[in-house]
Amino acid sequence: MLRQKQWIYLGWLLLICGFVVLHALHLRADFPNHSPWYMDWAKYTDEGWYGNAAVRAHLFGNWRLRGDFNPAPAVPVWPFLEWVLFFFTGVTLQAARGLAIAFFFCNLLLSYLLLRTRGPRWMALLAVTLLVTSPFIYSFSRLAILEPLLIALTLAALNLAVRLPRFRHPMWASVGIGLMFTLMMLTKATAVFLLPALGWAMLQPLWRRRGLFMRCAAIAAGTFAASFGVWMALVARWDLMPDFHFLFFVNDYPKPKEFYWPLVSLWWSIHGGLWVDELLIPLADLLVIAAALGWRSGWSRRLRLDPVFGASVLAIAGYLFFMTYQDHPQPRYFAVTAFFCIFVVAQGAHVLLAELPGRSEPALRESGILRSAARLAGWMVLGLSAVAMGMNGASTLDYAAHPEYTFVNAAERLTHYIDEHPNGNRLLLCVSGDDITLISHLPTINDLFTTPSEDMPDLAAKVGYYQPGWYASWNVLDPGMLEDIHSHFSVEQVAKFRAFDDPARNVLVLFKLHPWPNGQVYDPADQNLHVRFPEDKFDIPLK
Repeated sequence: MLRQKQWIYLGWLLLICGFVVLHALHLRADFPNHSPWYMDWAKYTDEGWYGNAAVRAHLFGNWRLRGDFNPAPAVPVWPFLEWVLFFFTGVTLQAARGLAIAFFFCNLLLSYLLLRTRGPRWMALLAVTLLVTSPFIYSFSRLAILEPLLIALTLAALNLAVRLPRFRHPMWASVGIGLMFTLMMLTKATAVFLLPALGWAMLQPLWRRRGLFMRCAAIAAGTFAASFGVWMALVARWDLMPDFHFLFFVNDYPKPKEFYWPLVSLWWSIHGGLWVDELLIPLADLLVIAAALGWRSGWSRRLRLDPVFGASVLAIAGYLFFMTYQDHPQPRYFAVTAFFCIFVVAQGAHVLLAELPGRSEPALRESGILRSAARLAGWMVLGLSAVAMGMNGASTLDYAAHPEYTFVNAAERLTHYIDEHPNGNRLLLCVSGDDITLISHLPTINDLFTTPSEDMPDLAAKVGYYQPGWYASWNVLDPGMLEDIHSHFSVEQVAKFRAFDDPARNVLVLFKLHPWPNGQVYDPADQNLHVRFPEDKFDIPLK
């Protein structure tokens, strides 16, 4: 029997390893086309945006472009790691995505270690299997974005927190937790919404030793304050505060005027969880609701007192609060909550199926009928998890077996066209410019974000300062963008490159920029510049 069990676990591990390998294949391939998450902006922009400091430092010798989008002062951890990596690999899309995949592998191991502190091996392996077979996680874990690193740091901090009572020197572990939270905050500012989860993971294991908890919490908070304060002092010393603040400014979306908008936004945030999985997410929701409603039952009490389960629920709630406040849910935001929802499902299955302690713990005793009902519910959770695993595994296999390369091909063809048809400055103005630089090393500036300063208050001033020779737009030409360009240039459409599957962004259109005669500069305050001029040549819609 023991040998048969070992063979089962060996086959299970081989299945997991097979899906793990799939994540590391075809790293230049598009984000899966015709997926439910086709509209997410990350596949057009974020891989280049948040690593642009590392790319620029290696290709052009300066990590920062004055007036352009420079997020590194606010989120320096990811670009620093890419900068180090590029010394060994060169600047390539595969290297950047390979770094994200490496963190995904770490996330699988950290998830297993975290769940093993609270249950048997099968529960932890169930969660890992649900993670590796998820097509949602497959799609977003293969992008060189901030979420895989944020998840890794969060799971590392949680692993330390739930093990505090086991350490001979918990104070030193608390220092590590404080440093981890600093790295989380310097990876992605939304980490602040994960703080309640981390606090609960520290508090619950030390509930009976509250004096020790207070000391550990104080040390962790002090370590965070000191380390984060040092970074902020350096940002101020290096005159990078405008770049630091600008990241938060561009992510502050206008809110609706209706007083009830938070309720609508909350509904959209909760409903957006279905992007992750239409079976597992409702199942996780039901488990949390059942544990709350059945608070007097033994299985509910075991879940509520479990530090990993409580931390998972608080992490999900924290991120839902962020998305509600932001009122701008994007599929990639759910990459963090996906992990914790899967933890809830795995732990729920384990607790419902587990044998409760006997007479030594009267608070956990249940009648035979209730116990049978709980076990039946546990088997149903396992059954639904197996169904989700099969369906998701098939989708993930399909994505991995049919890679497409439309975006990298478009970026390389666009760069080749520019090199074959010189037009003044070999500099491209484009919202996806940083991604194109990462792929083909073409110098670019961002047309969506301009960090304002006295001498460069807006995009028109930036265009005049950098004098790009080229502009690229997705599908249409925006009148506001044309107005900024018209202050210095007329536009001539010269090429189109098909890429991706989003109906609003599946054609990358390239324009030559022609300076006005005699260096003429037009002021938008004096002339209507957002309309087509006689000198312009383009056939895409102006809207």
